Amino acid sequence: MQLAVTRELIPLSAPFTITGYTSTDLTVVVACVSERSAAGQGEAAGVYYLGDEEDRICAAIEDVRHDVEAGVDRESLRRLLPPGGARNALDCALWDLEAKLLGQPVWRIAGLGRPRPLLTTFTIPANDPGTMAAKAVEYAQAKSLKLKLTGELPLDAERVRAVRKARPDVWMAVDANQGFTPASLAALMLDFVACKVKLVEQPFARGREADLDGFRCPIPVAADESVQGLADLESLVGRFDIVNIKLDKCGGLTEGLEMAAEARRLGFGVMVGNMIGTSLAMAPAWILGQLCDINDLDGTLFISRDRVPAMRFESGKVSYPDAGWGYP
Repeated sequence: MQLAVTRELIPLSAPFTITGYTSTDLTVVVACVSERSAAGQGEAAGVYYLGDEEDRICAAIEDVRHDVEAGVDRESLRRLLPPGGARNALDCALWDLEAKLLGQPVWRIAGLGRPRPLLTTFTIPANDPGTMAAKAVEYAQAKSLKLKLTGELPLDAERVRAVRKARPDVWMAVDANQGFTPASLAALMLDFVACKVKLVEQPFARGREADLDGFRCPIPVAADESVQGLADLESLVGRFDIVNIKLDKCGGLTEGLEMAAEARRLGFGVMVGNMIGTSLAMAPAWILGQLCDINDLDGTLFISRDRVPAMRFESGKVSYPDAGWGYP
């Protein structure tokens, strides 16, 4: 087996703002593993708030180059590398290689049914209320919106009210990206309920999960930053209703599939998300999405150029063609 690693700088189509962070471009790492006449690819953006970015991802992959080129499999890779971008890129590349060597699509190798188009949220980055409302209208096909909020009061309430007025028809979630406190969330709750918000994602800082103990929230609460991998799930029982699985966090499709099964066993709803990326990153997440209740797979809408084949968006749903990643 041979391994090649490249970096790609991908400009965003517009600045993307969440709590405490604005980005204008994205650097992804692509791992390519080849054997005989077949080659598999995987893309990772890493987890920026953990410092898991391109330099660290590339260094981690180089550290296991010998093992990969000696013929590592996906389960052995989980013992070699911790959850994160490096393992995600390699894991997804190994899935793609296996599909091409066996002449079988990844969904069949994973024991799933033929994948279907998935209803996806369309994310609206934090901005002034009028700009966010205009973006909601621009997403005319969307049946599901996710609003990035920042913990600023009363601005967050104005943002939610403006988007709901512009789009009274959609399912709507809000994502604090760790930006709320118990006091600010309590202050916003009346507006959230009045505006029919259906999900509150990661309200409090990672490491402050105990702030949810005894907090009576009439809206389901999802863990994002609080759940990095399989080992985190059990500690979240009784605090969160839903867990958001991202392949860059958990280290690839292999662990993502196990997390979905374990989350169900523990009584959680399951969501799949993304760290923004090209269709090479979204395709394996779309496979995981076949097992999820909520899908947030709009990452390619924020980049200035995509790969071919590309994710397709139609009538509020996302799909991937029967070619490219994960297909012979």
